[in-house]
Amino acid sequence: MDTTLQQKGNKAVATWLLIGVGMLIIQVALGGITRLTGSGLSITEWDVVTGAFPPLNKDKWLEEFHKYRQTPQYRLLNSDFSLQDFKNIFFWEWFHRLWARLIGVVFLVGFVFLVQKRYLRKDMVNSMIILFLIGALQGLVGWIMVASGLTGDAVYVRPTRLAMHFILALGLLCYTYWFALDLLMDKTQRSVAGGVKRLLIIILCLLAVQLIYGALMAGHKAATIAPTWPTINGAWYPMGIWADSPLLLNLIDNKITIHFIHRNLAYLIVILIIVWYVKASRQNLPAMTRKWLRLPLLLVVMQVMLGVFSLLFSVEIIPNHWGNFEWMAQLHQLVAMFLLLSLVTMLYLFNGRRAVL
Repeated sequence: MDTTLQQKGNKAVATWLLIGVGMLIIQVALGGITRLTGSGLSITEWDVVTGAFPPLNKDKWLEEFHKYRQTPQYRLLNSDFSLQDFKNIFFWEWFHRLWARLIGVVFLVGFVFLVQKRYLRKDMVNSMIILFLIGALQGLVGWIMVASGLTGDAVYVRPTRLAMHFILALGLLCYTYWFALDLLMDKTQRSVAGGVKRLLIIILCLLAVQLIYGALMAGHKAATIAPTWPTINGAWYPMGIWADSPLLLNLIDNKITIHFIHRNLAYLIVILIIVWYVKASRQNLPAMTRKWLRLPLLLVVMQVMLGVFSLLFSVEIIPNHWGNFEWMAQLHQLVAMFLLLSLVTMLYLFNGRRAVL
């Protein structure tokens, strides 16, 4: 492949991947809306093909509503729902699934187009296979998550499966984004700073844990257990953190433990990003890296503020009503994604290699 064709191919593949990144961000945002509106269990079957179409007449709507009325969520939580109430929650789950299908179509059509144009090189094949496998796995985990809320006395999906679905989506997002960066960025713009890079890796690992705990917070509705700040119901170390048995169960099933970890891990990440920024700003950096260096710092401050507002507004939650808490929680999730991507960008820019003498 000659240089001109390779450059053109890299740009085309990167554009395709960045479209995917944008669509994945929207998909995660739609997942947040679906969760906040309590819509996730409104569709009780996984019809990959026919499920792309909503009910098109009253009989079909009544059929879907009847299926929903068999679920524990309807019996235990929403037994007063009318058909119109059901239509409202059905829309968000249907749209969430439709957007997932559109992502699959865009990736498949783009893949065929790029192959036909000979823009895909052999060294991209393994990355493409991984990309498609993660995407397929994400769809499967999504259904496993939904299925967990359709049996027994569950009125919501299991928090651990929600966390798995969320973190896998973010993993797919980061992998796609990194792939695009590698095709677009000028390798000479990458810096070599071992200490800065190592600290970034530590921060990203902690952020991954924090995002998992954010999903557990959402799944357990744990914001409402301590809607105060800066203390947790008047205490810095609340009672009951290790109340459950076995002990490790507290880490995923005890609301106050999850709340405590999520809140204090946020403070630690803020401190580490400040330290990272100071260390990084002292390096001899390319202009582009220096230009974007402050972005993670700004985003993490914004993220903490949105988290605090989400806590304080959680006392205003009204079932099946979109209010201040829902806005704050949705923005909190959205900024978390941008913070993650900003740190991935920085890791890429600080992932240069020393020249071999």
